Amino acid sequence: MDFKTLMQTRYSVRNYQPEPLSEELLMEVLEAGRMAPTAVNKQPFVFVVVNTENKLKKISAAYPRDWFKTAPQVIVICGDHRAAWKRGNDGKDHTDIDVAIATDHITLRATELGMGTCWVCNFDAEQVSKALSLPDHIEPVVLLPIGRPKEAEIPSKKRKSLSDLVRFNEY
Repeated sequence: MDFKTLMQTRYSVRNYQPEPLSEELLMEVLEAGRMAPTAVNKQPFVFVVVNTENKLKKISAAYPRDWFKTAPQVIVICGDHRAAWKRGNDGKDHTDIDVAIATDHITLRATELGMGTCWVCNFDAEQVSKALSLPDHIEPVVLLPIGRPKEAEIPSKKRKSLSDLVRFNEY
């Protein structure tokens, strides 16, 4: 699949088939996250795969939406602020940027392999941290449900026009 088709094909899946993915497929998408570029190659992230019924229930409690419970697995993408590069002149922490790039690599590879994902950032981070026994310096940033989509058709995307988003040389 060429990149343009991949971008057009990826969408936020909110209904999954119940069968979990094979470990081989999971490792394939996680490798895409590992290969993502990061500031000064610090890779300040950890991928926690949640795939047991008990842990999935605990994670679902932190984001109580019915559709979320259909995912057979969830990758919790966590940031490690202690490992992150911080810009010298103002100290800007690049953890969230690096996590976002890794997450996007995972979502695109999953799409290429026929799987679906959905970025979830509106969740109770403290609840997720507790459920996964995360150390204090590890922050859950994204819940990424992953599995085979139930939908037969790719929904249309709503996007701003390019002219609304692009400026040349000044605002």
